Amino acid sequence: MSDHDATAPAGHSAHGHPYHLVNPSPWPLLSAFSAGLLAIGTVIGMHGGGWWISPIGGLCVLACMYVWWRDVIKEAVIEKAHTPVVKIGLRYGMSLFIASEVMFFVAFFWAYFSSGLYPAAATGFQWPPKGIHTVDPWDLPLLMTLILLLSGTTVTWAHHAILENKQADAVKALAITVLLGISFTCVQVFEYAHPHFSLHDGIYPSTFYIATGFHGAHVIIGTIFLAVCYFRTRAGHFTPKSHFGLEAAAWYWHFVDVVWLFLFFAVYLWGAGVSAE
Repeated sequence: MSDHDATAPAGHSAHGHPYHLVNPSPWPLLSAFSAGLLAIGTVIGMHGGGWWISPIGGLCVLACMYVWWRDVIKEAVIEKAHTPVVKIGLRYGMSLFIASEVMFFVAFFWAYFSSGLYPAAATGFQWPPKGIHTVDPWDLPLLMTLILLLSGTTVTWAHHAILENKQADAVKALAITVLLGISFTCVQVFEYAHPHFSLHDGIYPSTFYIATGFHGAHVIIGTIFLAVCYFRTRAGHFTPKSHFGLEAAAWYWHFVDVVWLFLFFAVYLWGAGVSAE
């Protein structure tokens, strides 16, 4: 180590600056290919070409998530590379990622409200289209709403427990949050297994399934994110001053909660109200 490195200010890396130079990694490129394989396989399956490609893509995505997260955790816990400046960059990155996800859902809501507020000839100039039986919002959708709202409180509990250095409480709160996330997914799978309409019924089921299904995928991703945080908390990786992994998971989960509230009021509640009229 040079004299310059030895006298580097506290919190700086061995390079004498607060930035982290990431080692060359194949995971971003492989993750992109895996996500593309999953998307292409899903499209092929929806067009009757078989579903065997989609699960392969999904497994590849999960594998890339595992190895990439493993490397990031190694940087944070073992290499101590996440300096205060790096953490600011991580916060900006997570904020921009969530903002990009917001734009996805804006597009889906735009399609839904465009069709609902200005019904065209293809829908018989009414919304929902004739013959569509909407989902009762006070049945399974209400249950899913309660599950997600409760999970939002438990993940906040976990965050505050870490801030107060109560590791046992944080582990307990994260375990409950993960179970609630799994419960939400199970209820949604049950709802999809007992459909009120099919994908061949036009624009309404298309907008319904793309919006709720894409949100469901985010719930699964968020549940995995929180499960990783659960095991990291048990391993003692988080401290009151260094816990951005958990904080990012909480941001993401609250985003999922808020999107679901929009879905519940717009797609389920408003859609059923229009149908009743």
